[in-house]
Amino acid sequence: MILLKLNREKYIENIQDKEQIINIRRLLDKIEIVLNDHIVQYTDFLGPYEIRVSISILNKFEDIAYSEFGGLKSSERKIIAIYPHYYILDEEGIDLNYLEIYDYSSKFSHRNFLGSILGLGINREKIGDILIHENYAQIVVKKEISDFILISLNKVGKENVKVKETTKEDLLPVILEYKESIITVSSLRLDNIVSGALNLSRKEGQKLINMDFVKVNWETINRFHKEVETGDMVSVRGYGRFIVNLLGRTRKDRFRISIQLFK
Repeated sequence: MILLKLNREKYIENIQDKEQIINIRRLLDKIEIVLNDHIVQYTDFLGPYEIRVSISILNKFEDIAYSEFGGLKSSERKIIAIYPHYYILDEEGIDLNYLEIYDYSSKFSHRNFLGSILGLGINREKIGDILIHENYAQIVVKKEISDFILISLNKVGKENVKVKETTKEDLLPVILEYKESIITVSSLRLDNIVSGALNLSRKEGQKLINMDFVKVNWETINRFHKEVETGDMVSVRGYGRFIVNLLGRTRKDRFRISIQLFK
């Protein structure tokens, strides 16, 4: 039996982001296994930009099919199931589990929950969305780490918590709250938008971009002159993320913009 060997360099030659090159190499490994062994393979959790890049590669192969899963249709982080094109995928066997953290009184943030789970020695790629509700949180995880979290996670911050299994059907979407502000900028360049939205100097905004701390629609951007479009999601490490909406021009021909900064 002759095994198919993919030319990996062919698929990564136009990708500049080093992290994405690593992800695509992993993806190609899984595609190769599916094509040779005719079995289902699952990626780890991917962000929206990583999913877009992965799908652009998957669409180049006619003999495979793929599906995305993250618990909810609105999930931000998802895994991709890759399988032969003739295969009927059983969603009951998808490589995901659902956990609920409860019995606490503090107002924990996404960072609190994520930090406590990563503190157990778990890789970020094994964790999907964290859905924070009034007095409990729901987490989507890979099956391989589910039991370990159930046994090991007993604190978030300094407070004791409990963890139990839940079901996909019990997952509830989170309505994100945001604070809106109106700013005016001379241009839609990324450095202008970042500094204006976060009340920073232009030099400080440029420094954040230079340090690869800024993403537009989940893609890391290190070009000051990148033009932001209405509806774009901009995230800045250490500051949060916001949506940009263009409202029009002022009398002095500056851009009037709505900034929706998520809490």
